[in-house]
Amino acid sequence: MFSYADMFTMSAKKDAIINMGGLIGIKNNESLYLQLINNTISNEGYITYGGLSGRDLEAFAIGLKEGIQEDFLRYRIGQIEYLASRLDDEGIPYQKPAGGHGIFLDAKSLLPHIPANQFPSQALAIELYVEAGIRSSGEGTLLLGYDIDSKQQLLAPCEFTRLAIPRRVYTQSHLDVVIEALVAIKKRSQSVPGYRITKEAPILRHFTIELTPM
Repeated sequence: MFSYADMFTMSAKKDAIINMGGLIGIKNNESLYLQLINNTISNEGYITYGGLSGRDLEAFAIGLKEGIQEDFLRYRIGQIEYLASRLDDEGIPYQKPAGGHGIFLDAKSLLPHIPANQFPSQALAIELYVEAGIRSSGEGTLLLGYDIDSKQQLLAPCEFTRLAIPRRVYTQSHLDVVIEALVAIKKRSQSVPGYRITKEAPILRHFTIELTPM
């Protein structure tokens, strides 16, 4: 696979089973390599460790091997398949096919009464937290910000609420709680409010934004 790429980036938190870290690979592009070296030294640490401790680097090396073991992958992807099948049983919409690290709930279909500029994907994320303490993230209009010229809110074509499943953390019972929470929200979906912005940063607003119900 790598023979067809000029470079790759990897978030090792997802699939190398470590707390923090990542990887950049570059092929046959010395000028880009030198540019990245300078940025790495300025922002992360020397290129041999990139800001990671020795313990993290060792865990990284082990995790790269463990992360491609068939039994681990079978269990990890099996959790997603189980969650997807339960969503199908309950008629809760999500992006298909289900992936390998999470489920993207279709908030636009589940909460059709909430317009995009009232952030339905975020509204569903909030309801999940209120209902059962489940942390998720809204992936939709809230992430887009404003048009540079008109200053109007950009509208996303899709409104997804992401349920990222940590590796080696959740049991089947945990996933059943997620389903029960979504079933409860679906039953009262018409009462779920949209949201308006009360405070936002000029860039990357979705990390620190403050919202209030409409």
